[in-house]
Amino acid sequence: MISPTDDGFSDADIKGLKLTFSQNCSTANEATTSSGLGIALALANYRTGLQFNKDAGIPEQRIPPGGSIWTGSPVDVKGKGIARSLDWHLATMASNDREREEMTYKLLECLPRSVLASLQRRMTPLLQFDVVGSLPTELSLLIFTHLPAASLLTCSLVSKRWHTLATDQALWRRLCYAHGWEWRTDVAAPTPWDGLGDADPAEAVVREERDEDEGMGDEEEDEDEGSGEGAGDVVDFIGDDSVDWMSMPMNIDDIEAQGLSHLLIPITPAVLSSSSATTITPISRITSQHGVLPRSAHLAPDYKLLHQTHMLLHNRFYQGAYRRRTLPCADAGGHSAAVYCLWLWTYPAGLDGRSAPLQVLFTGSKDRTVREWDLRTDRVRRVVGELHDSSVLSLCVSSDFAKSGDGEEPLASEPNSAGFLVSGGSDRRVVVWDLGKDRLVKVLQDHLDSVLCVRVDSGRLVTCSKDRTVRTYGFPSLKPQFVFRAHRAAVNAVSVVGDVIVSGSGDRSIRVWNANTGALISTFEEHHARGIASIEFKPPYLLSGSSDMHLRMFDIASSQGWSTNPEFNTMNPSGAVPTLAPSQSHAQDNIAMLPGQGTAPFFLHSSLTRAMSDTPRPDANTVVCHACGSHGLAARREQERHTHLVRSVALGEEFAVSGSYDLTIKVWDRKTGALVADLNGGHTGRIFCVGFDCTKIVSCGEDQRICIWDFSHGIDTSFIKL
Repeated sequence: MISPTDDGFSDADIKGLKLTFSQNCSTANEATTSSGLGIALALANYRTGLQFNKDAGIPEQRIPPGGSIWTGSPVDVKGKGIARSLDWHLATMASNDREREEMTYKLLECLPRSVLASLQRRMTPLLQFDVVGSLPTELSLLIFTHLPAASLLTCSLVSKRWHTLATDQALWRRLCYAHGWEWRTDVAAPTPWDGLGDADPAEAVVREERDEDEGMGDEEEDEDEGSGEGAGDVVDFIGDDSVDWMSMPMNIDDIEAQGLSHLLIPITPAVLSSSSATTITPISRITSQHGVLPRSAHLAPDYKLLHQTHMLLHNRFYQGAYRRRTLPCADAGGHSAAVYCLWLWTYPAGLDGRSAPLQVLFTGSKDRTVREWDLRTDRVRRVVGELHDSSVLSLCVSSDFAKSGDGEEPLASEPNSAGFLVSGGSDRRVVVWDLGKDRLVKVLQDHLDSVLCVRVDSGRLVTCSKDRTVRTYGFPSLKPQFVFRAHRAAVNAVSVVGDVIVSGSGDRSIRVWNANTGALISTFEEHHARGIASIEFKPPYLLSGSSDMHLRMFDIASSQGWSTNPEFNTMNPSGAVPTLAPSQSHAQDNIAMLPGQGTAPFFLHSSLTRAMSDTPRPDANTVVCHACGSHGLAARREQERHTHLVRSVALGEEFAVSGSYDLTIKVWDRKTGALVADLNGGHTGRIFCVGFDCTKIVSCGEDQRICIWDFSHGIDTSFIKL
């Protein structure tokens, strides 16, 4: 008898099957052709001891054990030889695929489960067909272009063919360009560090409460000049736990899980063995301008690496994984009084004989000077002094000049590609300095009070003042254009992008202007509960900070957004900041901007909004409001908001950064308003200005400190274009 054991068919079973098939083959063919399942039924009936095909007139009988009637291929392994011998019989006795299928199924029913499992594993590859991989490469890549980065990484693990497709540089270049991430082809060699500053702890600065609605330059009037004492140079060291520095740990398992461990730079034991302050190697000595030593002078673009590095930096922002260092104080060449403003700037390659771009930091201070810092060495490169008679309250650097034919009067000589430095001070002056030629271009004295903010974009200089006006000039010709006088209090901040100017005032209003005609487009009254201290505009989104201690992200096209003040939080239930569809009455490349209390609708070209139209993501930190039971942000906002005036804001593609008089810097998710990171401990006085890029946050304040919160420590970022 056939028994379904793990050993397969017994010897007696195999001999019986041979006898059955031998007798069946000698009978009339019509008996089997009338029913193509005859052979399969014989196998099934044999299990009960019945002989095959009763309808054919063959008497039932038991196959005698040990009988040897059929001679065929030897049975090496039980159950296998008979299968090989029956291949031809199975193929000829079934007339179509359906009958063969039924025969095979009946045969499989007779097999033990262990054999069925083995057959299943062997048959699985036969059932798989790579549709995408079998297509021409061009079509396969076209399919892969619709996948996000995470899906591409998963696809690269499927097979060699898919790995080749998923790692194609064209796919990753497209993803990088969608975020505005560019590969820096010219990698600069690091410059050695040639000394360290002092590391003196700073003492707290006594602050006085006041109403800041009128102007953001008032705080200088009651500050002591100071000599720089207390603004010590705090530098992060490797291997010295005694130095006061902040480093939030990052889970190394998370890095390895993402396949990004190759981005981390190992620290040699020689470096780690340093324990004395006199022999410690600072981070800046082993790193390049952007984090670590470059691998080579010219790297071939690797856009997958570029994307992974940006995502690792993105995760570090979310995890608060940074190292903080402080630029030198007055004794080492730094500012000798409060630092009011800063600006990150990158010189282009080829300037002054350099083969690579150079990132620097400009800072303006109450000591009446502007200093330029080399971020590779954290040392002062240049001091621009004797331009202002009092505090430097705002500055910016730009090489975005007006194009020929725009009605601008050309300068006596072509502008240098190094750019122009523009600074405004409490002496009512606006000073323009040529960085390439290191000379003064012009001093503007049109304002009647302190100049609180200066900005340049698209060949236009915009300034605002405590005298409640906003002025515009051609750039770099500096020809006066318009004077805006609609505000009722000091204009504390301006922002200009293309042909749109946005101004924020102590009168609690936001006003939007047409830079070409000088017309007032929109007015948003009572935008905050108190005076507006800072703004930044990235169309169509406007980020503002106020004396009411709150931030507000506002879509000027739809009047929607989020705020740390629940009263102004207009986020829709999905957590998305909505965008306005193109107007049907205008060209498809224009986006309508709804008027506030202004004159008429205005239209922003889609090129100004395309970079901000990412798919919004849900707010994972949203909580249930205990008052109404709805899912909202009110309960969380009260705990996360600033506790003092929000003096400075900065807006990027993924994050918004705010600096406050409460001595903290907060990082927010740009789309949802969720608090990402809360940075504190860097300043002992009010924070006046913040700026950031994809690798770091920079801040300055009343305590004369300039802090750099570095999120790229230990990562090779030398190929990232800032």
